[in-house]
Amino acid sequence: MTRALLVDAGNSRVKWALAEDSQIVADGVFDHGQTAAQRALFAALPLPAGAWISNVAGPEAAVRIGELLDAVWPGLEYHWVRAQARQGGVVNGYVEPGQLGSDRWCGMIGARAAYPDEHLLIATLGTATTIEALRADGQFVGGLIAPGWTLMMNSLGQHTAQLPSLDEAEVQQALRPAGAGEHIGGAFACDTRSALSEGCRIAQAAFVEYAWRDASATFAAPVRCILSGGAAEAIGPALQVPFTRHDGLVLAGLARIAADKS
Repeated sequence: MTRALLVDAGNSRVKWALAEDSQIVADGVFDHGQTAAQRALFAALPLPAGAWISNVAGPEAAVRIGELLDAVWPGLEYHWVRAQARQGGVVNGYVEPGQLGSDRWCGMIGARAAYPDEHLLIATLGTATTIEALRADGQFVGGLIAPGWTLMMNSLGQHTAQLPSLDEAEVQQALRPAGAGEHIGGAFACDTRSALSEGCRIAQAAFVEYAWRDASATFAAPVRCILSGGAAEAIGPALQVPFTRHDGLVLAGLARIAADKS
């Protein structure tokens, strides 16, 4: 039995899973500042054969994760996953393959493992919104990056004098109007917070829809749109194209990479 610890360190938080023979048997999530609390939870897990880590949160996060693993499992071998020219059935189309973020790379490997031999458009809605177009033969043909939903709203609040910066609670409230008089119909809002939230949400949805239509035209064939990330629940209902939710693409890709290395 091959047991692997999988770690997806994103910009906002850390997701992890314990896989045995590529099957997830335990998983969880914690904030970057909560490694001390996470130590006890990891200590209750069986010893993994190694750890495979995707980190896009910077060198300080890498140090904290390394210290956490060393404290729980001294001597554990861990692997910092980086984009390759070819891996896990995916061919990297970047001019310089190593410039591609490890989260995007692992996400494509996970998506191809989940939906083999399909044309895919992978939209990850996190701190940034990233899009990858993956051909059915595994060729990554390129992608797009834009500010994420929350980042887009916060940027407007920080750089305009009369617009607010919304926290997560206010954003969720803006999605659930309290009274019938708040909206005159359709997407149009009658208060600034709702207008800001909904305007940025529609912009995110339009970005994904544009990419999906472009991929469909480029491949001249049906394309599965995969939606993941923390804002997927909010953005999904605004989409006017069919999509599939999958919130564990990076971990799935790490599991495939770990299985190939075992």
